[in-house]
Formats: sequence, structure tokens, C-alpha cells
Amino acid sequence: MTNRPVIVWLRRDLRLADHPALSAASALGPVIPLFIHDETVEAMGAAPKWRLAEGLCAYSAALKDAGSRLILRRGNALDVLKDVIRETGATAIYWQRVYDRDGIARDRKVKTILKDSGLDVQSFPGAVLFEPWDIATATGGPYKVFTPFWRALRGREVAPPLPSPVQLIAPAEWPRSERLEDWAMGEAMNRGAAIVAPYAVVGEVAARTRLDRFIAERLRRYADERDYPAVDATSGLSENLAWGEISARSVWQAGFAAHQDGMPGAEKFLSELAWRDFAWHLMYHFPDMDRANWRSDWDGFPWRDDNADAERWRRGLTGEPFVDAALREMFVTGRMHNRARMIAASYLTKHLLTDWRVGLKWFANCLTDWDPASNAMGWQWVAGSGPDAAPFFRIFNPETQASKFDSDGAYRAAYIAEGQANPPATAQAYFDAVPKSWHMSPDAPYPSPIVDLKTGRERALAAYRG
Repeated sequence: MTNRPVIVWLRRDLRLADHPALSAASALGPVIPLFIHDETVEAMGAAPKWRLAEGLCAYSAALKDAGSRLILRRGNALDVLKDVIRETGATAIYWQRVYDRDGIARDRKVKTILKDSGLDVQSFPGAVLFEPWDIATATGGPYKVFTPFWRALRGREVAPPLPSPVQLIAPAEWPRSERLEDWAMGEAMNRGAAIVAPYAVVGEVAARTRLDRFIAERLRRYADERDYPAVDATSGLSENLAWGEISARSVWQAGFAAHQDGMPGAEKFLSELAWRDFAWHLMYHFPDMDRANWRSDWDGFPWRDDNADAERWRRGLTGEPFVDAALREMFVTGRMHNRARMIAASYLTKHLLTDWRVGLKWFANCLTDWDPASNAMGWQWVAGSGPDAAPFFRIFNPETQASKFDSDGAYRAAYIAEGQANPPATAQAYFDAVPKSWHMSPDAPYPSPIVDLKTGRERALAAYRG
């Protein structure tokens, strides 16, 4: 133990349990939990930035209950760290690793400079089940297809999650902290924040409760019902995993215990958790995945840049109820059912032949469970330009998908108000959430389809052949 404090630089890891960096720091002496509002935070879309602020508020309260506190600073990460080190006499800086290109570059610079100053600077795992370099093919390269990646992952033992630190010793003097409310991180949400807020399940305790309830009440139905967007069959944990309010290892161990007990649906749930690892595995090894076609031979594909049809898609006015319901669900709840994401993404990239990066950017602005790797992998997978996208010419038909996964129309009715005599609150809430400049009203007639589905499909197939 030492009297010199250790700074724990927090990012997407707002939890106490199974936090290797925090656990290691607490074993050394006084701990200063620090969150830095740097350029990576500033670049976030409206909904993710708002949701991050909600998570920081909850984490601040959790640290206070543990006898600690959250220090908030805004500015360049290296400059802020230097300031806090100078103010506190800290001799060590620990953090949980990130795996995106910009984050890695930032962290390497910080580590090199601070280590050269004689400080103890260490990065720790914790964001995924396995580090992206730990699972490799027989030739030592990265996996590019999920199925063999899943076989390799499921054959390994996932380490048990760490408990919360026994104690978090406070430093002799706390450095100054900025006020979260002064950052106005929800400003870009405008009136939409009040609509989305009731759907957010924020903080570590809430995340654990959500996991326990899912295992007890819905896991056995998961494999059979997870594709039906009107059915409450999924865990909802993507939101909490995105902000590190629960660790992937904690979720895995709960699901694996259920699997060992013979619980139906458990293995499928574990494989979906592995998809998240696969996305970060790809992002680490192919760092341009969120900005360039993963398959370079798609660089000549005649996708359209942003356009008027894409704007109708963003507003949920395509005239295809399943697609529009998906976009409106996202505006009302901050999330979108996975099946609906595939339908909405396919319609934009294939029926409307619009560049997948247009959709990726919109999701990054509107999702409270925004995960950069999963978002990029998902859009490229659907578009056909990405990893494991076979067959690349798959074109989801919104009507047949609705017949199969929303046969009674419950999902569409939940979010499409037009044409209903008494639309539910969820459908009406959309019009309270969208910008007033859109001039949308539930009393307006529902729009005609942008494109005939058969015509759109044939046009997309012709482009593939071209």
C-alpha cells in the first residue's frame, strides 16, 4: 500500500464489479476515479452522449456510496491527466483498454509520454470476453467469419468476474471536479430526452437486476422469440454493456450457468454475446471498418450518397410500415430491435441503394446503446460489403419479414400512429420527440412507398451484377 493516489481513467466502464483496473488500483492505495470529457466524447451523437451523462450520474452516486467520488474534467486527455497528476501527486494511472483506432492512438500517446515521466501507467482488460489478439486462427491471423470464431471462443474458459473492491480509499485531498450539468451533454437531444428517458435502464445495480430478471423470466424463450420485435424476449443488456455498467464476463457467467443447468435458449444467448466480441475483434484488426468498405472490391459499388429518400428513411416516412416502425422505435426508446435493425438497414442500402455509412451515422446519433464496433459490423454485414456477409445479395423484403415476425401487426401498430383511431402512447410519443422542424403530425396521412419492393429488389440485383 502507498499513500500516493492512483488515477483510474474511466471511459466505457462505469461499474465497480469486475473492473480489473479499479481492482488493481484499490489494492495499491488511494484511488481517484476520473472521467475526461475529451474529443472522443465531444464527437458522440446526441443520444449516446445523453445516455453517457445518465450513466456518469449513476456512477457518481455509486462511488459516493462506496466512500469515493467521481472527478470530472473536460479537455485533451493527456493535458488533463498531467494536471491531475500535478495536483494530487499521483504516481500511477490505470485504465480499461479500448480497441478502436482513434482510442488506441490516444492511449498509446498518453502511455508513452507518462511512462517516460517515470509514472506507473497500465492498461487492463475488461471490455470484452477475450482480448482481440487472444483468439486467432491456426495461422495466427484474425477470424473473418463468425462461426469458426464462435467455435474457438466457446472452447475457452471465460475467467470469473472480479468482485467489487472491498474498499476505495480516498486521497488526502480531492482534486477539483467540474459539474456534470455544466457539460450539457443532453443538449442535442432537445425535447427527445424526456421521451427516451423512461426507457433507459441506467447504472450497475439496474443492469444486474435486468440480467437476473432476464435469466429467470425470459431466457428459456429467447431462442424461439428473440426475432419477434413486439415480444419482450431479449435481455436489453446492449445498453448497459455499451457503457460498461455490467461486464461481458458477468453476463457470460450468468448465461453459462443457466446453460449448464439445461436452460433452453442459453446457448443462443451466449452466441449473441460472442457476436459482440467478434465485432470488437474485427474493429481491432480492421480499424477502418466503421468508415471504409471491409471488402475493397465494393469500393466501386454505385451506392448513393445522402439523398431525399434517405431523409424520408430517417424520419420513418418510407411508406413501408415495418421499416418506419423500426426508425420510430429508435426515436421513442433510444433502441431498435435487432430484427428491425436488419430490415431497416437492408431497405436503406438495397431498396434505396444508399451508402451504408449514411445509416451508420444516423444510428450513431440516435441509439442509446450505440456500440461503434457492433454498429459498423452490422451495417456492413447487411449491406454486403462486410465480414461474414454471405450471401451478399440477400435483400430483406419488409412485407414478408412483417408477415413472419409481426404477423398480427402489433409492432407496427405500436409505433405507426397514422391511420389508427386511437394510437397507443408509443406511437404518439414519436411526434413529441422529433424536431419541430420536421412538421410531423399523427393526423397526417401515412405516406405512399418510396419504391415498389419488387422494383427496388430488381434494381439492387442489377447493381450487384453490374
